[in-house]
Amino acid sequence: MPGSGDLAQVADLIRDVAAAELLPRFRNLSKDDVRQKRPGDLVTVADVASEQRLASGLAKILPGVPVVGEEAVEADAGLLDLIGRPGERCWIVDPLDGTSNFAAGKATFAIIVALVEDGRTVGGWIFDVPNGRMAVALAGQGVTLDGAAVVGTPSSGSPSGFVGYKIRKAFEQQLPAARRHGLGPVSTLRCAGVEYLEILAGRATFSIYRRTKPWDHAAGALMLAEAGGGAVRFDGRDYAPAQPTDAGIIGAPSRQALAVVRAVFEALELPLLQPTED
Repeated sequence: MPGSGDLAQVADLIRDVAAAELLPRFRNLSKDDVRQKRPGDLVTVADVASEQRLASGLAKILPGVPVVGEEAVEADAGLLDLIGRPGERCWIVDPLDGTSNFAAGKATFAIIVALVEDGRTVGGWIFDVPNGRMAVALAGQGVTLDGAAVVGTPSSGSPSGFVGYKIRKAFEQQLPAARRHGLGPVSTLRCAGVEYLEILAGRATFSIYRRTKPWDHAAGALMLAEAGGGAVRFDGRDYAPAQPTDAGIIGAPSRQALAVVRAVFEALELPLLQPTED
């Protein structure tokens, strides 16, 4: 498990990478700088450059610990097997969370880094690049947002939250506002990292995603747990970074809020909560 010195180094590295690789390219991409990995799934030169610099820096912080980056996995899916290795560590990196926002010139994107040990997340960092917000969590030692400790509190009203954009349409069709008993407004920022920070900041209460790519959720799930809440799969088991990507995730910063949100969705038995392919 990393010490406080390692924590500071990771946070500094993330800020440096954002300043060097993301901000200079934001709203400054050419047509040739953006491509589709598959229909609707974009990657830019900024994603690639950011991941390369993060991987190089993380290798210096913890020599010998492999890096599982979103773009590297695109080229070699076998890297995902490193996440669940018993007794071993690896980094998980999302070099540019919210690529579609970034490519469209929308200031909602982040860098996410997680450290996994023995199949569980032990460290997490999320940096809201345009706004300079940084959340850091270490297993058993709490979570901070811009240096201030975050402790989740029970929701005093109907919890509001985020629904992953790939299930948002189905959610709205099957659960219109009039039927959302126990839930408040829902939205999507198309950036899981910034959504987790909004939850930690107290401006939302939960998030729910059907697809759970580890670079999107490993760090955020740890942060919610360290705030006093947690994250669970759609089948009720605890979230784990090596879980199947169609297992789903429901997260909240307090156990009370998590129970409320789970109860609403379990009672409805929505088809969108069943494991299916996108």
